This record gives sequence, C-alpha cells and structure tokens, in this order.
Amino acid sequence: MVQGTASDVGKSIITAALCRIFKQDGWRVAPFKSQNMSLNSYVTWDGREIGRAQGMQADACGILATTDMNPILLKPVREMASQVVVHGKPLRDYDAREYRERYLPTAERIVCEALDRLRSAYDVVVLEGAGSPAEINLKDRDIVNMRMAGWADAPVILVADIDRGGVFASIVGTMELLEPEERERVVGFVINKFRGDPALLQPGLDWLEVRTGKPVIGVLPYMPRLDLEDEDSLSLDNRRTADEQDEETAAKLDGFLDIAVIRLPRISNFTDIDPLRAEPDVKVRFVGSGEAWGCPDAVIIPGSKNTVEDLEWLRTSGLAARIKRHAEDGGFLAGICGGYEMMGRKLLDPLGVESDRGEAEGLGLFPFHIRFAERKRTVRVSGTTSLYGEAPVEGYEIHMGDAEFEAPALHPFRLKAIVASGESSLYEEGVRSPDGKVWGTFMHGVMNNDEFRRGWLNELRQAKGLSALPVGCRYHDRREEAFDRLAEHARKHLNMEYIYGLLGRKEERD
Repeated sequence: MVQGTASDVGKSIITAALCRIFKQDGWRVAPFKSQNMSLNSYVTWDGREIGRAQGMQADACGILATTDMNPILLKPVREMASQVVVHGKPLRDYDAREYRERYLPTAERIVCEALDRLRSAYDVVVLEGAGSPAEINLKDRDIVNMRMAGWADAPVILVADIDRGGVFASIVGTMELLEPEERERVVGFVINKFRGDPALLQPGLDWLEVRTGKPVIGVLPYMPRLDLEDEDSLSLDNRRTADEQDEETAAKLDGFLDIAVIRLPRISNFTDIDPLRAEPDVKVRFVGSGEAWGCPDAVIIPGSKNTVEDLEWLRTSGLAARIKRHAEDGGFLAGICGGYEMMGRKLLDPLGVESDRGEAEGLGLFPFHIRFAERKRTVRVSGTTSLYGEAPVEGYEIHMGDAEFEAPALHPFRLKAIVASGESSLYEEGVRSPDGKVWGTFMHGVMNNDEFRRGWLNELRQAKGLSALPVGCRYHDRREEAFDRLAEHARKHLNMEYIYGLLGRKEERD
C-alpha cells in the first residue's frame, strides 16, 4: 500500500509506476483505492463512474477499469457535502458528519468485498491511501488508510514530497501520530520530487533511518511534464510554475496558440485539457478573473460539479460578459459538459439536483435549456464529428442535465453509446454555430481524439494567418510512453528488490 504524509505528494503517480513495473515484469496487477474524493472522474467500460486516478492506473496495468478499483467516490457538491457514488452509481448527497456517522459502517463492508474480488483475480494489488494516515480526528472511522492496510494485511510505503519543504518533519511527525501497530506496518519511505544534489541529502536520509528504524526505499527526482492525469484541482495550483516555463518556450515559437480555460471554482474533469497542453504550438492558461483574460485565440469552459453556482460565479467575476463578448466578436469558444450546459438559455433544476435554485439564466448562446434529472448519465460513447472535416471521436458522458432544444440547431456529433449488450443507436449530440467557431458537447475526452483536436487547432491557426499543421501528437501513444518513462524512472530510483521482497515474489515471473 502507498500512503502519503499529505495530499498531492505523489501517491497516485507512484502507485501507477509500481503498477506498470509489475505489469512489465509479467504479473497480473490491479490498482485499488477504497474511497476517493475527486471531481476528476472516469467512466468504466460498463458505464460506471470511478476516480480518474484509478482509471489511469488501470491503463498503466493494461487492464479495463472496474468499480472494484474504486468502490466509493466522493464528489464535493458544496462546502462540507459530497455526492456519494457507490460502485459507479450515485447513492445520494451526504454532509460530512452524516456520511461519517451513518454510512461509513456500511462502506467498510463494500470496500473490503471489492478488494477481496481483486485479490482473487490478480497476482498483485497496489493499494493507494488518501491524504494523510495521521488525521487523528478521522482515524476511528478510517476506511482508506491504516485501517484499510490492516484489513488487507498490506505493508505500507510512506511517501513525502520534498518540494513542499520540511520533508523530515512531515515523515517523523506522521510516524509519531500513528499507533504502535500502525508504525510497525510502515516498511519504508519514499521521498518524492527531489531537485538537487543527492549527496547533500544523504546525511538527512541517514538520520531519518536511525531516528525511525525504517529504510528509505528511494528518492525520486522531480519529473517535469509527465503528462499523466491529475487526481484533483489541488494539482492545478502546482501546475503554474511548469506552465509558466512552457509559456516562455511557446512564446519563442513562430505563432503559438493562446487558449484560455476558465478556472471554475467547482471545476471537474479538467483532464479534458491535458491533450492540448501536449501540443507544441499551444499555450494553455487557466483563467480565474477578468484581469487574467488577455487576448486568447480560443476559450474553453470546462466541466463543473455545480453548473448553476459556477455560472453565478462567472457573472459576479465579470467573466460571463467577457465570454459572451468574445463569442459575439467572432472568437472561438468551446464548452464541455458543464460548460456546454452554461451556453443555453436557462438551467432548470426543479428537483434541487445541483442547487437550491430552481432556475437560472444561461449565457444565451444557443436555443436550448438544461433540465436536471435525478438519474446521472454515465456512458462511454464513440462516433464521428463534422465540425472540422469528418473525424472519428470517442469519449464518455457524465452528467445529470439534459439539453432540450427550443428551436432547430446544428448538432456536430453523431454518437453511439458503448453498452455491455453491444446494441445502441446513433444520436445527434452537442451544438455548434453556423461558422463552427462556437460549439459545445457533453462528451468528455473530446480533445483526446487526435484528428479532431488538430482540426480545431488548425482552424485557430488559419484564423491567425498561420499555416495548418499535420497531426503530430498521438495522445494515446504519448500516454503509453509516459507510463514506460515513469516506470523506468521508478526502477532507477526505488529499491525494487526490497519492494518485491515485501511481496514475497521475484522481480520477474517465471
């Protein structure tokens, strides 16, 4: 099991690295995180919703993701309240106290049964914790850190992020707050995101091993631009330094594209943007205020867990007016899922699915209204689009709102749901303006489609008087290369012989 001294120290990435290494060495391996809190989600092959990180880790294992890999997903809907998703389907919204007191006893059985099924189907299961195991106010009802490790009888590797500062204090402090049997379960430490001369760190490592009686299993140097999906919006803040450096590189290019992504307070599935960040002629900026607007070549309104409240924030921040003016002046604008919902005339929520407001005004860019339903649509889809030449597309939908059109409109996508029965009819999806500059879709992952993405970028280039470019970035291949690069990096800097010893297995399968 991989646990961490805090959130965003690299647990998900190190779990993915171990998953790919075990796969490369011939083992059948699967990831597991009993409870995940994230607005970045993933739709499994059978139309169920799990945390994005576990979907990414399943890809590292070379297997199809299932809900057993993340049986409970918490999606924050407002302060101190989350939608509880159990085995890929929404159960209900709980506030923090009610969830902890009323549902966690039931959740214990659910997560243990899911883990048992994985252990019966795979040679190795790599568990991931959440946040810190030393949250003493939460430990008595914990189902994701040390109690989970105890139920699984799993050795625990503790990860700390040296980039935050105070790495030795964070490790020793965490160990001090654990119970004696929990400290015994920790078998070593990994220090992540190291920059600098390893020789200067060695005296600290020696002291740490003497102080705790536990080995340092590895020191992982910082890997810039790994290009694997982030778990939650905490990582957006940590992206800024790297993105600012990329801006300097992009500015030296002959005609880069400036794409502004609206940084909604309740932004979800912002991994939709990652393929754009991988393109060499693109600079992506997350914009959270009118002052940061600049002169974008295109604007993207991404997904939102609470479309109504984020739409109100757009208005109070002044960004709604800028977005409408941008579209009216002939600018390029795209809306994905929640961003698409905002483009209509009204949002109707009579059942209080997303907020306590029964109705809200949309941006009024297209003749439809959104009606929120009690049942969430989660499905993988594939088909074609005619937006910028005929191109194949595939992705997934996760939404509780349905678009009801009040007048004829142009629908740029023809999709078919991918269902277990294999039977599904084509349907028209999304909307576009007559010139194709403004469009919206419920389909997450639309930018992962190489031909479509480059077609859209070439429209932006031609509008700037630049020549079109061929498809250069193959995003799926890039991710596979990233997994292999991550595994090579981890093999070089982790004591894999020690880790295999913990499992009682050899490094390569016979």
